Amino acid sequence: MKREMFWVTLSVTVLLASCGGGGPEAKKAESSAPPAAAAPPVDPATAGSITGKVAFTGEKPTPKVLSMDATPACARMHKGPVYAEDVVLNGNGTLKNVLVYIKEGLPKGEYPTPTASVKLDQTGCIYVPHVVGVMVNQPLEISNSDTTNHNIHPLPRVNREWNESQPPKGDVKVKTFPKEEMPPILFKCNVHPWMRAWVGVLSHPYFAVTGDDGTFTLKNVPPGEYTIEAWQERYGAQEMKVKVEPKQAQTADFTFKG
Repeated sequence: MKREMFWVTLSVTVLLASCGGGGPEAKKAESSAPPAAAAPPVDPATAGSITGKVAFTGEKPTPKVLSMDATPACARMHKGPVYAEDVVLNGNGTLKNVLVYIKEGLPKGEYPTPTASVKLDQTGCIYVPHVVGVMVNQPLEISNSDTTNHNIHPLPRVNREWNESQPPKGDVKVKTFPKEEMPPILFKCNVHPWMRAWVGVLSHPYFAVTGDDGTFTLKNVPPGEYTIEAWQERYGAQEMKVKVEPKQAQTADFTFKG
């Protein structure tokens, strides 16, 4: 009987070793993996830029009024109707809240993570701003400026999902995302279903979100040929090829049709 038990124990030990059973040697090998190489520094003497605008053509969508009647505390924070921000048209015929970024063509390697935080607030039972971009592992500060509870619930596809409550005027939550994620991550509030925001996670600093004039600028771009993508919540994404010569200010304009 003892001999049989010996062979059973030996077989299990060999099987675990062959399958990478998580022993000390396996963990040591994982931890000793070399870090990713840093991206080459950009030479300011040759760096260029990409500037453009995101126009809108076609039939203008009718803005949807958000119903806050179920939460009087939210409704009282606004003097008039509040509209959904899935499509925000500027007065000059451009689109707000379009995330524009370099999708392909950048030199390989890790780009330095900014220490400055990107801020996302909940005010008037609305996420502000509606669309933001952060770099991988860059701090995202989430605040609740309201006098009512909120529940922050991002729905990532490759990063970890989480779901946390935040009391009125509560402590700022600081979150990071270790993996690149585009299209952006949808943030919602389980207490107030109309609350939505989008957070794009990029592995480099070459991104921007259009504002009230529909323009964007990507600065300090090394010379090269790139694929630029413009992402809009309702209309999806468009791509464009752009070649940046040394010290050149390249123009890249997009147009979304309603």
